[in-house]
This record gives sequence, C-alpha cells and structure tokens, in this order.
Amino acid sequence: RRQRQMCIRDRIDVAAPADDEGFELVERLEQRLGQPDTADLRLTADIFITEDAVGFLPDGSISRYNVSGRVDWRLTRHGDGAQVLAGSERSFASYSATSTTVATIYAQRDARRRLMIIIADRIFQDIVLRADAL
Repeated sequence: RRQRQMCIRDRIDVAAPADDEGFELVERLEQRLGQPDTADLRLTADIFITEDAVGFLPDGSISRYNVSGRVDWRLTRHGDGAQVLAGSERSFASYSATSTTVATIYAQRDARRRLMIIIADRIFQDIVLRADAL
C-alpha cells in the first residue's frame, strides 16, 4: 500500500474549490495527494449535502442534526481529458443545536468540515487501492 501511495503522490492536481465544503475537501486531498507543480492527472468532484433534524426536545425544538454528504469524483488525464477512475463516496456527521445561534452555526460548520475530511480520506483510499489502473 505504501508503494501505491508513492505512485500517486504529486501526480494529481485537485480542481479548485467552489465553496466552504469544497475548500475542506480539496485541502484534505492535497494533504494526502500532494500539491504538484506539474501533474498528469486531474481530480474533480461534485459535492451534495443534505441536513436532517434527528433529535427533538420535549417542546418540539430541534436538538440534533445529521449532515449527510455524497461526493462524486472523477480522475482524468490532463493531456486528453480521458477518464481514468471515478467513484462516489458517502458519509455523515452530526452536530447539536444549542441555545445560541452562534454556537449552533459553529457546530454546523465543524460537522460539515469533519464530513469533508471523512469523504476526502475515502476518496484517497479508493484511489490508492486502484492505483494500478493509473
């Protein structure tokens, strides 16, 4: 596995993020894949996030949320744009709604950040496991 990781390190350029979740995903992928000056492969991703209330207090107010995410990704060659690998990863994270709006917003952002890290790690693992196709 270590040799496969070295095989892909600094070969993959990750497409620029479009939003906060994309920024977290790209940052984690670049930590794992490297930030090459010249790369022969490009990773693009489409992020889909939903949020559901899952916990309620006796008065009916929401106390907990699940943030579910799916990232559909593609790895293409820079030269001709041909798709080399593709996949889809899913996961979720949760956060508590608190008595203050500011704390709840911070908890929500943290849950989304954690979700993107989990999914980025899964994308990285999938690419490493399929590195022989590269």
